[in-house]
Amino acid sequence: MSATALKKGLSERQLRMIAIGGVIGAGLFVGSGVVIGSTGPAAFITYALCGFLVIMVMRMLAEMAVANPSTGSFADYARDAMGGWAGFSVGWLYWYFWVIIVGFEAIAGAKIVQYWIPGVPLWLVSLVLLTAMTLTNLFSVSSFGEFEFWFAGIKVAAIVVFLVIGLAYVFGLWPGKSMDFSNLTAHGGFLPFGIWGITAAVVTVIFSMTGAEVATIAAAESKDPERAVAKAANSVIARIATFYIGSILLLTIILPWNDSTVAASPFVAAFTQMGIPYADDVMNAVVLTAVLSCLNSGMYTASRMLFVLAARREAPLQLVSVTKRGVPAVAILASSLVGFLCVIAAAVSPDTIFAFLLNSSGAIILFVYVLIGISQIVLRRRSGSEHLRVKMWLFPGLSILTVLGIVAILAQMGLEPDTRSQLVLSLLSWAVVIAFYFANKWFIARRPVPQEMAPAVEPRRVLVLANETANSDELLDELRRIGADRATHYFVAVPASPVETGTAATHGPLDVMEATQAAAQARLDHTLSTLRSENVQVDGALGDYRPLRALANAVDTFHPDQIVIATLPLEASVWHRFDVVDRARTEHPDVPVTHVVATPVAMQQAFQ
Repeated sequence: MSATALKKGLSERQLRMIAIGGVIGAGLFVGSGVVIGSTGPAAFITYALCGFLVIMVMRMLAEMAVANPSTGSFADYARDAMGGWAGFSVGWLYWYFWVIIVGFEAIAGAKIVQYWIPGVPLWLVSLVLLTAMTLTNLFSVSSFGEFEFWFAGIKVAAIVVFLVIGLAYVFGLWPGKSMDFSNLTAHGGFLPFGIWGITAAVVTVIFSMTGAEVATIAAAESKDPERAVAKAANSVIARIATFYIGSILLLTIILPWNDSTVAASPFVAAFTQMGIPYADDVMNAVVLTAVLSCLNSGMYTASRMLFVLAARREAPLQLVSVTKRGVPAVAILASSLVGFLCVIAAAVSPDTIFAFLLNSSGAIILFVYVLIGISQIVLRRRSGSEHLRVKMWLFPGLSILTVLGIVAILAQMGLEPDTRSQLVLSLLSWAVVIAFYFANKWFIARRPVPQEMAPAVEPRRVLVLANETANSDELLDELRRIGADRATHYFVAVPASPVETGTAATHGPLDVMEATQAAAQARLDHTLSTLRSENVQVDGALGDYRPLRALANAVDTFHPDQIVIATLPLEASVWHRFDVVDRARTEHPDVPVTHVVATPVAMQQAFQ
């Protein structure tokens, strides 16, 4: 395996089960009773409508992911389509959504454990469950995948068993039971609340289906990310049709929709109706598994999104560091810490602080889905469809319809008193994130620009700092000009950064540092060989992943009389965003700093 090849951290079977399990949350087992009670026998139509929206979002995401694989997934696509504010807000909002879910699921799991062990403190069990899933994620990506494989397997097995037994019961193949569909119409009709009753529980249903997109993030650490994303998007249709629509339809046939036992726990009620013993214990175990699955995948997803944000310089750079096993440990611990704080908030102030946290993240996933849809429409319009291997169906009609459908759900949240606070506080969360983005831009723009020193007339020791532009024509031409008398000694420092080498956009945590070293070394070797071929005296080395730290180390060892820093053009440069050139002039006031704006060779070839 080459140094830049993606390691196989998640096997095909693990990724397949992660994709399946991502669709099945605890909301199906618990929340479906509330949906049936507020909608009637037509509840399966509500699930079908929401399932349609989720399928469309996954299809749009697959189109973008296969065309442009990226560890940042939808955050990167939003950034490309609408600008930095969109990528920044999608990344941070999605992370916030999942870390709150992590805390919530830890508490939900603890409540189920109390069913078997009454009296045990809720906060203690929550912390134990959260710690266990944190350790699982810290060990290795394959350990996460293996746990999720079995968690998802149990969820799938439970639903398959229910579907098989339920079909036998409904079609009269069950002992002492004849075919009977009367529950669909016998208790106030098929639509007891009228046609608009179908929309009454849309908000609850759409949230029970969130998580299908996790497979696109996990795919970055599989053997074939593009194929994995395409398969996950295609198979989500059958999963929603089988696991959600099929099981809800069976529930409404087996049980009267207005039975009091349905609202409490519909699957337990159905198994009890069919005479299955120990239904309470079995389904509680299944729900606990579903909760742990969500907790496990939530920790994974949150940490990977933090890794991506750090890789784009939109979070502290320490979060991009990985262990020898390829695990972003700092990102996992940071996400876990917020989960722990949620558990503490639930114990200390359940009705104020914890309720605020839950409500402030309530609609965020829908914001993310809207931005995914808008990103797909913009990028498809911009780039065309000739090169696409996976395409959104009936573009642009279905894409626009999907975005409008999700906006309609948000509008319904605003109209309903029970969910209005979630929408308002989630919008406030988004506003805070966007404010941070523009405040950072304003702060950078307000920095004083140090006066540039005139370069040395005949520099003898020139230090070059470059990464993506290390082998660019503009930089090489500038170095040839400086050393026209052939007496100049050069030293080229290339920061080994996942961001500037571009490997953070194409590799997951599992092998990003290995790929970064290889990519940075290749650029350094190309620059050195080009200059040496012209009989130029030049040395070089890889530097710290932080460009200013790499520069400071090189200044201390090489003692230059001139510094040359090469960056990408303003609109594409991370170094511009963080003021690397001006900060270098401030930190090294006695050495002239020349700034070269250059285009990498790969980018030049792309436009030829």
